[in-house]
This record gives sequence, structure tokens and C-alpha cells, in this order.
Amino acid sequence: MKLFIKREDLVDYELGGNKWRKMKYNLEAAIQQNHDTLLTFGGAYSNHIYATAAAGKRLGFRTIGIIRGEAYQPLNPTLQFASDCGMQLEYIDRCSYRQKNQPEFIAQLKEKFGRFYLLPEGGSNLLALKGCAEIINEINQEFDYVCSACGTGATLAGIISALQLHQKTIGFSALKGGEFLSEEINNFLQQAGSTPVPQWLINTDYHFGGYAKTTPKLWDFIEQFERDFNIPLDGVYTGKMFYGLFDLIQKGYFPEGSRIIAIHTGGLQGNQDLRLKEN
Repeated sequence: MKLFIKREDLVDYELGGNKWRKMKYNLEAAIQQNHDTLLTFGGAYSNHIYATAAAGKRLGFRTIGIIRGEAYQPLNPTLQFASDCGMQLEYIDRCSYRQKNQPEFIAQLKEKFGRFYLLPEGGSNLLALKGCAEIINEINQEFDYVCSACGTGATLAGIISALQLHQKTIGFSALKGGEFLSEEINNFLQQAGSTPVPQWLINTDYHFGGYAKTTPKLWDFIEQFERDFNIPLDGVYTGKMFYGLFDLIQKGYFPEGSRIIAIHTGGLQGNQDLRLKEN
């Protein structure tokens, strides 16, 4: 068995690995449509909020982040970085946040903020799939399995869309109750016209309590992994994925001789938030 790591975290620290892939063609579309403002959604620890703020600062976009939950001070490192990049932070309650995809709610945002290019939560849309497919297109190594952390499902859907039929995919849910991601991914693939598709599944056994939840056992693994391989992991996504992957390897899940690609999707800045949250 051979394991290879695709280091998306090295693409750009601020733009967040797969977050850049998901934004790439959206940013092109925003420029082509002569938008000067990006509006998006996320929680207080969102890698996507962080990356959108960084991209806006670099490319000269005004950025607006609709943040789930109540405002508080001082800001955590993710939101402080976004604010320092010039992002306007607007907080809404969780009930209102659930309306983020409804046309009526989006119309209200346009009345308040004016014309903007809408980036969905996590940057997840069909243009995101196009960008994430390029992760696979850049791999020159033969492989049988590809593994990735999974939050909204768009990154995994983009990966699946670029695979050959004999290759398999495992997405490791960072969310508790992540079974719904299978439907989300199927919807993305159908919208993209990706048929037939290779075998894939969502593993929901390694969420460690849910999104942005961690345990001492997970941190011990992350710290040991960095000592062993000189590769840092984050506690929201990649730490959970690699923990799950190593556990499956140890349990003999993969056939003998399997060649596995693990996608390191970045998001390392989130560790600052998690450490503060736990202290």
C-alpha cells in the first residue's frame, strides 16, 4: 500500500487550499460581470470567510461577510483577519441564516447592500466544482482511492467529477450527522451533468463531536503527525480526515497494494480559533 498527500495547503496560506479552488472561477465570473463587491456567508470560524476576505483585498473587491450568530468582542483570529482585510461583518441570528439560499432573503440583502456577486456558503456552486476538479487533473501519480475532508460537499463533488470510473473516493465528514452530504453531492453532480460517476461514499465516523469540535485524542494525533511527517494539520477538517484514514488503514479497510491520494485542503489558520475556544 502506498499513501501520497496532495498538498493544497501549500498553494496559498491565506486563500486556504481548496477554498482558492472553489473561488477561482467565481472570481473570474465576478470580474467578467463587472462586480466590485463580493457577499458571502459563514460561521465565526469559517475558512471560507477568511479566504474571501483575503481574495477581496488582493483583487480590489469590497467584501461583505454575513456571519451566523451574535456579534462579540474581541473578535476571534479568523474574523479579526477578515475585518483587517476590509470585510464588512454583518451578524444575523441562526433562524435568519437558514434562509440564506431563499430568493426573498437575497433580495433583502441587495436592498441593503446594493449590487454584489453572491458567493454561497463555503463557496459551493458549480463553478466551485470546476475549480476543485483541477485538484485531480494536476495529479500525475496513478491511484486507486482519493480521500478528502468534507464540509459542504462541493470539493468532493468536484473531485468525483474528475475521476476515472475505476477510482474510488472517500469523503470524511467534519460534521456530526453528515449523512445529508450524500444528497448534496448527488445534487451537485447531477447539476454538473457528471454521469456516470465513480464509486464514492461519505464516512461519518470521525467528526469528533461535530463541526469545529475537537478532543485531546485528536490534538494528540495532529501533533504526532506533524512530528512524524513535518506536515501540519488543522482540527476542523484535515486532522479528522487523516485520523480516519490512518484508522481505516490500520483496520485493513483498503485492499492490499492500494494506492491512496489524501488531499490536504488547508485551513490551518483555524487552529488559532480552536485553541482559543478551548482555553
